[in-house]
Amino acid sequence: MFGRSGVFYNFILSGEQRYRFKLITLLCVPAGHGLLFRSIMNFFLETMQVLLLSIWYNVESFIHLFVPKRKKNIAGEVVLITGSGSGIGRLMAQEFAARDTVLVLWDINQEGMKETARLAKQSGASRVHHYLCDCSDKNEVYRVADQVKREVGDVTILVNNAGIVTGKKFMDAPDSLIEKTVEVNTMAHFWTYKAFLPAMIANNHGHLVSISSSAGLIGVNGLADYCASKFAAVGFAESVGLELLATGKDGIKTTIVCPYFINTGMFDGCQTKWPILLPILNPEYVAKKIINAVLTDQVFLLMPKSMYLITALKNAVQWKLTYLLSSYLGMSVQVECHTDTSGHCKLH
Repeated sequence: MFGRSGVFYNFILSGEQRYRFKLITLLCVPAGHGLLFRSIMNFFLETMQVLLLSIWYNVESFIHLFVPKRKKNIAGEVVLITGSGSGIGRLMAQEFAARDTVLVLWDINQEGMKETARLAKQSGASRVHHYLCDCSDKNEVYRVADQVKREVGDVTILVNNAGIVTGKKFMDAPDSLIEKTVEVNTMAHFWTYKAFLPAMIANNHGHLVSISSSAGLIGVNGLADYCASKFAAVGFAESVGLELLATGKDGIKTTIVCPYFINTGMFDGCQTKWPILLPILNPEYVAKKIINAVLTDQVFLLMPKSMYLITALKNAVQWKLTYLLSSYLGMSVQVECHTDTSGHCKLH
């Protein structure tokens, strides 16, 4: 309604009033100053628009502290989850299944997917399909995506969940593992979007869910390649979301999830300096929060809630204070974790 320059006054004035406004402008403003006057008026009106909408959005957020947002019905939606053979992927599959969705599971672990499929059926999924797919391979993503379209139909909720971590310092990490980290954690999102987004755009309906990490918002010592891949995933999802809004495709929602370390077994050995402030997250809790974010069209989900404040401080203070805060929170200390890079298991 308000996106273009000068549109705001079209909204607040009737047709006859707009005509009089333009006529007065032409009569009262010298020809040489007309362009300058219009620019000043557009600046003033758009600034007022931003201020008024900002007040409204803040009031709306305050109201939702007491009145929960309405949850949408996703029964019958086709939900594709990458990295669904274990961990958060499996738990999300069960949560989606309980809402009568059609599930499409992707992973490189056949046995893990079969177990997830069994649990999803028990949870109430109307249909469950599972496919072996190496998300780091663009051609395989496109091939399996075409198979899904033929056998299941258009995907309406895409959950990019697959991810890996090397768990090594940058100079100690082999080139092959660095490349694999970027291919799985970042580039796979490009290929799945390319495969499934066109149908969403055609119908102006869908939901894109990116399971990223707090390491995609704040750098962590000892996780250089992982942080880079997650920063890229966050930026990619946010940019595509803005692109969709700019083209009028507001029926396609975006949710970007950035949790702290999750106790999925993939970060065994990792410890948090201040468990009260930054606890190791329970997988079941994380899965439920993600589903709730999807149902309420929440764009950014950070866990725990302290991450909202930490991220804001990191972006607001000077570098020395950033490093001081990082040291205080334990993020500047070398991360020592026993990680597994053998599969598309979800790591945060």
